[in-house]
Amino acid sequence: MESGYDFKTEGGEFIRWASGFRNWVTADGSPGPSGEGGFAAEAGRYHLYISHACPWAHRTMIFRALKGLENALSFSVVHPLMPAESWVFGEYPGATIDHINGARSMQENYLRASPDFDGVVTVPVLWDKQRQTIVNNESSEIIRMFNTAFNALGNAELDFYPESLRTEIDAINAPIYENINNGVYRCGFATTQEAYNAAYKRLFDTLDWLEDRLSTRRYLVGEQLTEADWRLFPTLLRFDAVYYNHFKTNKQRLTEYPNLWAYTRELYQMPGVAATVNMDHIKYHYFASHKGINPTGIVPQGPEIDFMAPHGRAG
Repeated sequence: MESGYDFKTEGGEFIRWASGFRNWVTADGSPGPSGEGGFAAEAGRYHLYISHACPWAHRTMIFRALKGLENALSFSVVHPLMPAESWVFGEYPGATIDHINGARSMQENYLRASPDFDGVVTVPVLWDKQRQTIVNNESSEIIRMFNTAFNALGNAELDFYPESLRTEIDAINAPIYENINNGVYRCGFATTQEAYNAAYKRLFDTLDWLEDRLSTRRYLVGEQLTEADWRLFPTLLRFDAVYYNHFKTNKQRLTEYPNLWAYTRELYQMPGVAATVNMDHIKYHYFASHKGINPTGIVPQGPEIDFMAPHGRAG
């Protein structure tokens, strides 16, 4: 979830907002774990609203690609520069118009789905063209829908959340979300030294733990790619280009972790993944949008990162 910079803090610590739309697409339209039913998986019925800059939206595009759902799920891309009102559509290389509703901003789509909506406008958004509403705006749930609900329309052989590994996947997702995915934001948006120091320590303690873990296994949960890997990847991809400087996570670059860096290159080189990455949108969004952190809005030219360098992790 990514939104405007009117964020909440508690004791100087960044507090992430909760997603407000929690319905589920299922194979037959039956209710999912939350929300109401009536959202059956059908080719062409659903549309993704994403930002190429947003790591949470990036997850959904990776799953769309890996599961072979390109023909089943259309998408629109917001402008990378985000004003205080949150995401808008506009002319920029790699951005698009709102192909479904012709909206100028994502806020218009939220209000179309719920006229009384007064929460935080975020991406990704999974939109139902048939019912003209938001199905879900929680990335962790959208990727699980893509993993199974659309199997009749994509690659049913790939399962990134197999039943036999769910307990272990859930167990590793928790500290990765708290300390890394959200941890970089807790560093960057901290408003007290104490909050920043605590988030910084948790972030690098967890990165050290993962570096050690990947010394004895190929992926986070053994030898099989799972949801856990794809939830971590978008943060690692952005680490050196954005978070290291912009969010003051500068103890160590990703490229200085031998195992994590090789692992990131391997995931980047998986078929279809590189095409989901737009580093221009990523850098422009963070450095130009967050004027409280970078008042000049100047976007740094570097660093030059070769994600296509051999990773040496085959076999």
